[in-house]
Amino acid sequence: MTSTSNLPPGPAPLIDIEGLRVSFPAEGGPVEVIHNLDLTLRAGETLALVGESGSGKSVTSLAITRLIDYAGGSLTGGTIAFTDKTGHTRDLTRLSQEAMRGIRGPEIAMIFQEPMTSLNPVLRVGAQIAEAIMLHQGMDEAAATAEAARLLGRVRIADPARQLRRYPFELSGGMRQRVMIALALSCRPRLLIADEPTTALDVTVQAQVLRLLRTLQQETGMGMIFITHDMGVVAEIADRVAVMRLGRKVEEGDVESIFANPRHPYTQALLAAVPRLGALAGEPLPRAFDIAGVVSQPQNTVRHDVGPVLAVESLVTRFPVRRNFRLRARIHAVEQVSLSVQPGETLALVGESGCGKSTTGRSIIRLEQPEGGRIHLDGADITHLTGTTEARLHRDVQFVFQDPFASLNPRLTVGFSIAEPMLTHNIARGAEAERRVQALLREVGLTPEHAQRYPHEMSGGQRQRVCIARALASSPKVIIADEAVAALDVSIRAQVVNLLMELQSRLGLAMLFISHDMAVVERVSHRVAVMYLGQIVEIGPRQAVFNFPAHAYTKKLLAAVPIPDPTQRHRVMELDESEVPSPLRALSDPPIVAPLIKVGPHHFVARHSVGGSY
Repeated sequence: MTSTSNLPPGPAPLIDIEGLRVSFPAEGGPVEVIHNLDLTLRAGETLALVGESGSGKSVTSLAITRLIDYAGGSLTGGTIAFTDKTGHTRDLTRLSQEAMRGIRGPEIAMIFQEPMTSLNPVLRVGAQIAEAIMLHQGMDEAAATAEAARLLGRVRIADPARQLRRYPFELSGGMRQRVMIALALSCRPRLLIADEPTTALDVTVQAQVLRLLRTLQQETGMGMIFITHDMGVVAEIADRVAVMRLGRKVEEGDVESIFANPRHPYTQALLAAVPRLGALAGEPLPRAFDIAGVVSQPQNTVRHDVGPVLAVESLVTRFPVRRNFRLRARIHAVEQVSLSVQPGETLALVGESGCGKSTTGRSIIRLEQPEGGRIHLDGADITHLTGTTEARLHRDVQFVFQDPFASLNPRLTVGFSIAEPMLTHNIARGAEAERRVQALLREVGLTPEHAQRYPHEMSGGQRQRVCIARALASSPKVIIADEAVAALDVSIRAQVVNLLMELQSRLGLAMLFISHDMAVVERVSHRVAVMYLGQIVEIGPRQAVFNFPAHAYTKKLLAAVPIPDPTQRHRVMELDESEVPSPLRALSDPPIVAPLIKVGPHHFVARHSVGGSY
């Protein structure tokens, strides 16, 4: 095997991949998606596979585990030499699926990106972990259940005996991902493949998962292949990095060298597109990403000479929890939230999953029905919807969702989806609507020819641009962007963020930007509101909130952001490992809403946070 030349002198590799080729069938014949790939990994080492969607990272992981056989692909060349626990080296490409079933689990385990689709929704968590233990370790049910509880405790899940009895949907995203880690580790594998395991997680939960994986690796000595497009995560966890593009490895090296001196233009572009928290610490205004050598300018677009275009006062949204048709408890999703947005302003709403930020946005647009509070649009009270106020709300406030594919009708062309709001609100019809659709496509960086395509014929970034064009079709005054760039690759994310900021500058749009990505929030926002358990606990100018956070929860969020610099991975600050409490409360136990007090110019913080607690 010649690929070991990529490794410094030391023990023999745990896995040595040479000349790997993977193909998928197509109408015109097989299409090769992995081209002559060489990779090596030693025990106790972490190799990060990085690259954008379509680069071949996940296909490589499926090839190693031979799950590619079930995904329609086939291995057409190369070898995968794996050394098992007995010291015996085998070529995985030559093993039967029956033999691979003895490898998957005990020797090679995998953590997938979305734990909810990886866990059986109708089986309790404990039963799923115990099943794997009984299958691969030969324990009886009682011993396997005890081992499952021990593993849950090892992945820092409190009260593991109780959590074993819960179903996946009863757990938070971070807890589900830790269950997946426990499941993967239940057979004590030599190699762990983690495919985007933190992409959908909040920054605090992501930090906990990364720390957990590092700790478990140190304890067990397992090798790890970590697949991601987040270079901040790479800097936190990787020993070596392999950069992939269009199925080929374009660069490989130790993590310090890759970050300090990237040689391939694609690696340089990837690192240049990474948002770095603190990049605008000295600037009061947001500024777009610098792309292709174009230096952006501060976004001074806020109009202070008029009233707010959107004002929310004491908004309350709760969800009843019933058992046997009787009201037993309530989820206090949004509690007494007040905020306003000026024309040309971006207010970012940040916090962890379950804090109420998305429910706030959905309550404004009436995708959820609030129980209390008032909503004003351009000075007019639209709290109680009538035919007139509802039409005005849906015309002047538009929503951009996280998943553009789920937002678009797969049976309709892109052009018709964009034209639909014009037809609904009688803005344009016929040739005029077609002309406006073509203009909107150009405005979001697409071509008129895209109007004839269907959503599945476009990339994720293109689909999100279509959703933005559709949102602009009714000439709105407010855009609510709910995690609108969370699922996009770093370079596409930068392009879409720049597009939103350019449209704001040109059209005077107000934006409520809902996100958990603090580095992107720093780029895009004029003001920031931090939510915790349904309440705003801090709100103020972005520079004040980020540079001088006054609430302990804001400090926790900012401390958890991964820094794309491997020299800073061992930070002194201890991160809070606790779970966010549940917003579910008994009927007799309503939450206490802490009043906001002024701590600086236009900067307010919840009173209970003075002294640093929350």
